[in-house]
Amino acid sequence: MVWESLIGLIELLIFPGVFFIFWLALTYEWIDRKFYAKLQNRYGPLHVGAKGFWQPLADFIKLMVKEDIIPAASDRLLFTLTPIFLLTLSLTAFFFVPIVPLLRNVALASFEGDLILVIFLLTMIAVVKFLGAWGSTNIFGAVGGVRLAFQLLGYEIPLAICLVSAAIVAGSLNISIIAQYVGSNIIAAIALLPALAVSIVCFQAELERIPFDIPEAEQEIVAGWLTEFSGRRLALIRLSIDVELALASALLAALFLGGPYGPIIPFLPVQVSYFIWFIIKATIILLIFSNIRTLFARLRIDQMVHFSWKNLAIISLLEIVLIQALLVGGVI
Repeated sequence: MVWESLIGLIELLIFPGVFFIFWLALTYEWIDRKFYAKLQNRYGPLHVGAKGFWQPLADFIKLMVKEDIIPAASDRLLFTLTPIFLLTLSLTAFFFVPIVPLLRNVALASFEGDLILVIFLLTMIAVVKFLGAWGSTNIFGAVGGVRLAFQLLGYEIPLAICLVSAAIVAGSLNISIIAQYVGSNIIAAIALLPALAVSIVCFQAELERIPFDIPEAEQEIVAGWLTEFSGRRLALIRLSIDVELALASALLAALFLGGPYGPIIPFLPVQVSYFIWFIIKATIILLIFSNIRTLFARLRIDQMVHFSWKNLAIISLLEIVLIQALLVGGVI
């Protein structure tokens, strides 16, 4: 019992817990920046560490030691709690995604219905960003916050429908069970490809990445909802964004590609095989995010909402119909 408790503590704090998630988030920021730069014929991070590998960590440390300014007219409580809540929500959601199970063949935290909780946490991240923007009492922050709220109305429903479609295929709302089912059923994975495509676009909006960087449009509203944040608050927000990027990649890999589950690689321990499959699948999703960021220009907020409701919502509903037909027909 003592040994199992010690292993559980190691899982929570070191691997695959908090320390590993922070390392993965900063590594994925580096991969994203390097790949994005390569597609644009630039170098990207270069000088801090080999190929600039330690640049994200250096940026975090630099921001942590910079002056932290709180606007006199701001809502001090909202302004202070926003970075803490953003990081907490992102980390909490990550605990329900299977990475490398050590004691149990599930995620670090797992129960029937955890997918609904993760969808709720993702929505709360957007709500907290809006409250932080509003609490800054800056006109650019307020405009960015309103844009963020409208953007949420556009992508939230298609994203939720697509994520739940994976649950319908597996017959469970447990992310670990869904990952195990999809990882062992190639037909189910193929049937979920339209849902995966829509989810990638929706998460691009969730993460406020080009072409959906409307709430932070620097050419229009300085930095949008981030305008007044500086110092350690900005450092924590940037870290939470990196964690959310890694979360999006890992969650989509789990629900639509089977996550860490797949054929056991010969001559390797099961846990190592799990880890390799997880990294490969999540990194593929990350590179797709980076490609979208490179290929498109920023949309207007009305274009984004119209695109979500007239295209993404319809495709996600048709995906549900397709899955139900395949289930009734006994194909999956």
